[in-house]
Amino acid sequence: MRKLRVFESISIDGYFTDSRGDMSWAHKNDLEWNEWAQQNASGGGVLMFGRTTYELMTMYWPTPLAAKNNPVVAKYMNERPKIVVSHSIEKPEWNNTVRIQGDLPAAVRRLRQEPGEDICILGSGSIIAQLAPHGLIDSYQIAVGPIVLGKGKTLFDGVQERLNMKLTGTRAFGNGTVVLNYEPA
Repeated sequence: MRKLRVFESISIDGYFTDSRGDMSWAHKNDLEWNEWAQQNASGGGVLMFGRTTYELMTMYWPTPLAAKNNPVVAKYMNERPKIVVSHSIEKPEWNNTVRIQGDLPAAVRRLRQEPGEDICILGSGSIIAQLAPHGLIDSYQIAVGPIVLGKGKTLFDGVQERLNMKLTGTRAFGNGTVVLNYEPA
C-alpha cells in the first residue's frame, strides 16, 4: 500500500498561511536549509496539492528563475508526477499532473491501493484537514519557522476531533527552523 505523507511549514503560532493566504515567509534561502531540502526532495514520490497551492507552485517552479535559484529542487518539482485536488481546474497544465475531484477521502483510499510511489502533500492545509480525521495520513513532517503571524489558517482548520501524534524525529537548523516528524499515535 502506498503511504501518504505531509510536508508543511508553519509559524511558531501554528499557521501555515498568514491572514492573506501568503506562504512566502516559509521560503528560506540558506546553505544548510537548501542542502537539507534538496536531500529531502530526492526521496521521490508523487506530489499532491490543493488548487491554491498548485497555482502558487506553477507560478514559480516551471520558470527559469527557479531553475537558476534552486536547480535541484526545480528539476524535482517539474519532473515528479503531481496530483491537484480541484473542482475548478479542468486540465492541469503543469507537466505530469492529473486532477482528482469529488469525495477526497474515497479518492485517496483508491490512490493508496494502486501500485506506485508514495504520495506527499505539500502545502494544501485543507487537504490535510479533510484526510487526517479519516486516518489516511501516515506521517507528518512539520517545519516550524521562527516567525509569529498572529492570524492565518492552521493545517487542521476544521478538524473536529482530537488527533494524537507520536514524535518520530527532530532536526534544528541554524536559521531557527525546527523540523518535527510525527506519525498518528
